[in-house]
Amino acid sequence: MQTSTKGSTGTPPVRSGGPLDRFFLISERGSTFGREIRGGIATFFTMAYILVLNPIILGSAKDKFGDQLDPAQLATATTLVAAMMTIIMGFGGNLPLALAAGLGLNAVVAFQIAPLMSWDDAMGLVVLEGLLICVLVMTGLRQAVMHAIPQALKQAISVGIGLFIAFIGFVDAGFVTRVPDAANSTVPVQLGSGTLVGWPMLVFCLGVLLTVVLLARKVTGAILISIAVMTVLALVINSVADIKSWGLISPSLPDNPVAAPDFGLLGDFDLIGSFEQVSVLTVVLLIFTLILSDFFDTMGTVVGVTAEAGLLDERGQVPDIGRVLLIDGAAAVAGGAASASSATTYVESAAGVGEGARTGFASVITGGLFAAALFLTPVLTIVPLQAASPALVAVGFLMMTQVKHIDWERYELAIPAFLTIAVMPMTYSITNGIGAGFVSYVVIKACLGKAREVHWLLWGTAALFLVYFAIDPLEQILGLK
Repeated sequence: MQTSTKGSTGTPPVRSGGPLDRFFLISERGSTFGREIRGGIATFFTMAYILVLNPIILGSAKDKFGDQLDPAQLATATTLVAAMMTIIMGFGGNLPLALAAGLGLNAVVAFQIAPLMSWDDAMGLVVLEGLLICVLVMTGLRQAVMHAIPQALKQAISVGIGLFIAFIGFVDAGFVTRVPDAANSTVPVQLGSGTLVGWPMLVFCLGVLLTVVLLARKVTGAILISIAVMTVLALVINSVADIKSWGLISPSLPDNPVAAPDFGLLGDFDLIGSFEQVSVLTVVLLIFTLILSDFFDTMGTVVGVTAEAGLLDERGQVPDIGRVLLIDGAAAVAGGAASASSATTYVESAAGVGEGARTGFASVITGGLFAAALFLTPVLTIVPLQAASPALVAVGFLMMTQVKHIDWERYELAIPAFLTIAVMPMTYSITNGIGAGFVSYVVIKACLGKAREVHWLLWGTAALFLVYFAIDPLEQILGLK
């Protein structure tokens, strides 16, 4: 893999006799084995929260037939995919990038796709999404789609997903609940049961405060530390009071913290089943939503992390970006095939770069730690929603920070961005938010006499979303209802 001739420290290339050093270009990039190991460990601890959150997000949702995925099997699948794909990225991409189930993407699968079909069908769509990404990478179309969407809408999508994730965190913890008689109420949701009551709610509130304080102090592993501390507190409270209102997962110590991984979900996917459950148009829009989220999160993360590591080439590009993006696409396929949702590159990889990581050896270390976590599934499934949900709120904040890059003075961009951001959490739908943004962008541009500035791919996408939003009257007109 060809790279810049200097590491971020400005150290000139150094040749070493070790085979690992030569393979990973550790000395050539101005790094050391010690830095790579520390970086790999730092990245693991800053993103290990996904091993808890992904099973909770996917495990709390029901498919069309009322079925739920087993949290222990989800923990195994999530951990296995993270371990396998991070190690592959280390050897194949030779960059300090780690991969795991994507937050936001798993919300799409859990709350958008699964309610329309079976879990097997939903995960089949994730596999199809990953395969399409691989095709787009190999044909060069991924870059074309990237250029077609205005930067403001890309940023708005991240912000909207962040708000949506935060809202899910508040709802999962019981901090926000539906008003029992919402039809006759002036508001659809409320604070707790009208007020905040109970020990579980105290755990959540303290968890939010602890997480934001640690983030403000820039403590490495802030989210994971908060989850661990609040889980211990929940275990203590539950052992004393034996509380019944924890929800999905009640905190209690397992008889044995070590257990053989349960691989029961691996291979449970159906590539064509979704077409029997919903219309072809709906399938296309769902896959498009997954691809869109996966596309831009990955591109931004890869460029940002490698730039921070000083690994961009003289043209400001990531060396062998096609190989890295292909591995990321394969990670989406692996995530769907394992029923862990689409896996993607994590921005928390920057924590490893901050510790000195400059090569894929750090990713091998991170992947190795994920592999070790496979045997700790009972420990990973004792975390109650109230201890883990503060992390969703925190991640929502981190994604929300992208809002500062949107030019709010240019209404032709700002209004579609606002609609994208607002519609997602307000309709509990990522698809609806993206559609509102795209349609409004195309309409505003056309009305301002700037139709030629809109890429043809956006015109086609906006047309699909118009059909999506008008599907009910169209079905009535066509006599399908």
